[in-house]
Amino acid sequence: MPLAPSDHDLVTAELGRDPTPTEEVLFENLWSEHCAYRSSRPLLSAFESERVEQRSTERPSGRSPRGEVVVGPGDDAAVVALDGSTYITLGIESHNHPSYVDPFDGAATGVGGIVRDTLSMGAYPIALTDSLYFGAFEREHSRYLLEGVVEGISHYGNCIGVPTVGGSTTFHPGYEGNPLVNVACVGLLDADRLVTAEAQTPGNALVLVGNATGRDGLGGASFASEDLAEDAETEDRPAVQVGDPYTEKLLIEANEALVEEGLVVSARDLGAAGLGGASSEMVAKGGLGAEIRLERVHQREPNMAPHEILLAESQERMCYEVRPEDVKRVRGIAERFDLGCSAIGEVTEGNYVCTFEESEAVGDSEGRAAEPRGRETVVDVPAEFLADGAPMNDLDHLEPEEPDRELPDVEVREAFDEVVGSPNTACKRWVYRQYDHEVGLRTAVGPGDDSAVLAIREAGEDGLGLAISAGAEPYWTETAPYEGARAVALENATNLAAKGAEPLAAVDCLNGGNPEKPGVYGGFRAVVAGLAEMCSALSTPVVGGNVSLYNDSTAGPIPPTPTLAMVGVREDYSPPPMALAGEGELLLVGDHALAGETEPRLGGSELLARVGGSDRFPTLPGRPKLSIDTLAGIANHETTLATHDVSHGGLAVSLAEMVTDDAGAAVELEGGVPELCTETPGRLLVETTDPESVREAAGDVPVIDLGPTTGDGRLSIETTGGSIATDAEAIAGRRDVLARGLD
Repeated sequence: MPLAPSDHDLVTAELGRDPTPTEEVLFENLWSEHCAYRSSRPLLSAFESERVEQRSTERPSGRSPRGEVVVGPGDDAAVVALDGSTYITLGIESHNHPSYVDPFDGAATGVGGIVRDTLSMGAYPIALTDSLYFGAFEREHSRYLLEGVVEGISHYGNCIGVPTVGGSTTFHPGYEGNPLVNVACVGLLDADRLVTAEAQTPGNALVLVGNATGRDGLGGASFASEDLAEDAETEDRPAVQVGDPYTEKLLIEANEALVEEGLVVSARDLGAAGLGGASSEMVAKGGLGAEIRLERVHQREPNMAPHEILLAESQERMCYEVRPEDVKRVRGIAERFDLGCSAIGEVTEGNYVCTFEESEAVGDSEGRAAEPRGRETVVDVPAEFLADGAPMNDLDHLEPEEPDRELPDVEVREAFDEVVGSPNTACKRWVYRQYDHEVGLRTAVGPGDDSAVLAIREAGEDGLGLAISAGAEPYWTETAPYEGARAVALENATNLAAKGAEPLAAVDCLNGGNPEKPGVYGGFRAVVAGLAEMCSALSTPVVGGNVSLYNDSTAGPIPPTPTLAMVGVREDYSPPPMALAGEGELLLVGDHALAGETEPRLGGSELLARVGGSDRFPTLPGRPKLSIDTLAGIANHETTLATHDVSHGGLAVSLAEMVTDDAGAAVELEGGVPELCTETPGRLLVETTDPESVREAAGDVPVIDLGPTTGDGRLSIETTGGSIATDAEAIAGRRDVLARGLD
């Protein structure tokens, strides 16, 4: 996709001349939607990215308050303080188009990229989540993509030794021709190891460490900014990078050594737009320039042109700013880890300049060395103009319309069977059993629960657990983009609260279709506004993220999909389980329709997706932060035996997921299908030995008695619309639809 005429005119006016061919393709990639956020950046100011409120008083040992945003949006990853000495990093990335063209390598390199973003901040990666969206599970091509993507994620993550601890897997017809692969990473670092992507000092060297540069991934940034064509799987394959996780593991350890010795002044991962993107953005952030000699870049293919060296997205590469006297030591560490290393230039106070000295063909028949042909300046532009000068798009939009209410005529038992047996609510063990989610010995609660929990510090006075939840629900945001996005944020917070964790911070991956279509852009605007509003109401800063637009194919645009990865903290890492103990009473806690405040609605529900019909989206709690704080407190209550949030598939699915061979429940529910299958988030099922104490702890938040838990592994549900009687074995068989369809 060539540089647009209007952009070409803008560049020409700034430079006072026509751009060189290399400059032209550099601007094309760095001014693409994928890199410059031309259609979305004006909307992103809606997010509050600073610490929304003081979350606690002074921590023990004089540490600073928890939750301080140390580095916000704009760097490779965000940095949030757990206290004055310990930070975490948060980042999220999409690899959507590449995962359609080549599911294995597309997904694998998405993992590699977000891990290197973590390394850029001086952090060590400790956990990954993957949020995956495919077309209808019944379609063979959807299953092919799922198998390839999961294999790519598991291969790369397992090889580099970073556990994949959570995420989501969702099926929707809107992703038939354009799946989404959103990967998040959490890192851990001491405060004195923090590095940023802002170049610091003219005269410092720029050093490239990692794999040799090839021609793979050329034009990946511009490719990610186009609709997928019918022949994308064959025609666009050269734009997909090929990963090498074993080199990435070496790079992780080399980065640790470099940071530990204080050799890194600033750093940037080579991702979209390759070396050109990383180096120009690094110096632009510091208000500086650079002089880069492209022929010094270590290469694995012969006769590479300047634009290929600059824009190739070959994986497992980092660009470091290094003091001149430390270059030799950096080179020595790279050699120790069997990594390539090139001192490619230096930081300056001038323009971003790239030169290239082309040689004759290497040697000749008599072995004589190549002769240089002379040095050519191929890029000479202001760094800030290149990195940040793209004009923003002014696009038309149409406001989303609310659906009518046309509920299907379905019996209680049929509704239960439909939602419990859906691929979207099915057991995802087939997916996460392929991931090593325990490597690193931090995973206290792994995949399959409401949220993962990692041990950050040993239990005791300073014990700390970090809970992680990630995902979105496209049926919600398709039905009601604004309210659905609010519900996505509330749902992730409820997942954390179910494990007794207080939300700390979040990153988002905003996926949409072609923004030039007013209806698509209207839906995208609405999900941004809804997500921002609810995160603010939850006092949870959105500290970074990613935008992926032009997710259209011959099947049409995807539903607006605001994936959120949210982390929370608890004072230990032993939360209540999801499985029933069979020794208490079951309560439903939260603001919801069953408490008589609103009529239950089924809009966006899995039930309507399965049997047809439409409805308005459920009304969300009016006091979301109070609700989440209350639920987290109840989860940590000494009488609590088990907890589980209520969302996808409603009470029907949540009850089914809590039953085991050794524990069941006898539930009495006022109402019928709507009450059983509404998906209002912000609700928690609680098994307790002391219902009265839970009511007292809930305060103004409604609590409903559902009935006793039992020790027989059976689930009975009595409603005014009918009854259900089943057991753990039957439920497990119905929920095993992924394994049946894939193994």
